[in-house]
Amino acid sequence: MYAWGDNRPYNSYSGYFRRVLGGRVQKVTINAGFTCPNRDGRCGTGGCTFCNNEAFTPSYCHPGKSITRQIDEGIEFHAKRYRKSDRYLAYFQSYSNTYAPLSRLREIYDEALAHPLIAGIVIGTRPDCIDDEKLDYFACLAEHRYVAIEYGIESCDDRTLSAINRGHDFACARHAVQKTADRGIHCGAHFILGLPGEDDHSLIAQTGIINSLPLTTVKFHQLQIFKGTAMAAEWQRNPEQFRFWTLDEYLTLFTEILRRLRPDLIVERFASEAPPRYHEGPNWGLVRNEQLWMMLENRLTRQGVHQGDLYRP
Repeated sequence: MYAWGDNRPYNSYSGYFRRVLGGRVQKVTINAGFTCPNRDGRCGTGGCTFCNNEAFTPSYCHPGKSITRQIDEGIEFHAKRYRKSDRYLAYFQSYSNTYAPLSRLREIYDEALAHPLIAGIVIGTRPDCIDDEKLDYFACLAEHRYVAIEYGIESCDDRTLSAINRGHDFACARHAVQKTADRGIHCGAHFILGLPGEDDHSLIAQTGIINSLPLTTVKFHQLQIFKGTAMAAEWQRNPEQFRFWTLDEYLTLFTEILRRLRPDLIVERFASEAPPRYHEGPNWGLVRNEQLWMMLENRLTRQGVHQGDLYRP
């Protein structure tokens, strides 16, 4: 039995919700029609060079539908696959879901939380799209419901953030995470492993910086290149600048990251899948997330290692 109370060699997202909410919950993805400040010209245009939101958005999600309708259709979509779930989290994933006036945010999130099967909300956004007024609103919601804000950080290296047209630096991300955690709001972060210029050594070393952030959850995924993105054009021009791991190589890399990761951090995801029709560059084919987790867990068990066994405060 590990410190987090189950028999997995990592601090799992499902185990976290059993502890926090007393059972299994399932995310229902919602597209509320937001955009991003590096798309509309506030801090840039064109968006992040890797971004193709369609690759990760379920078919039922459409901003022309109400929040309630998307929740209902999402629950129906997931019910066949996840029969044990009787409560759901409304996951606002597409683009920057705090990039609007507070009055608009209230309409959206109050509607989601009014749904009888919604146990809480998870809000994906950028570090430069949050402020004290919005955080105070989410902190009030969090007094009675589960509320998490998930920041796309992607990299801790400012040179990488500039190269991918992120539109903010790492200091901005650290500031947003700290202000969120200070209000008692569950805080998550997303990182991409394998962006141009970052190698295995730098990605393993980055774990120490991630550990220093007051995060609740972390997501990682391997670099994937999607059709129609600026990164796809960059890869076609200069393929030598990109590093793609085989699945076995990636499992080796992530094992070393996980062993150095703070033990209390909840690992929501360590790799990602997307429909083959979106892929432009090398990929692992049709490997589902469930298979990836099984491969990782088997490797950790076989090697006799676990999350945090090399962590040093």
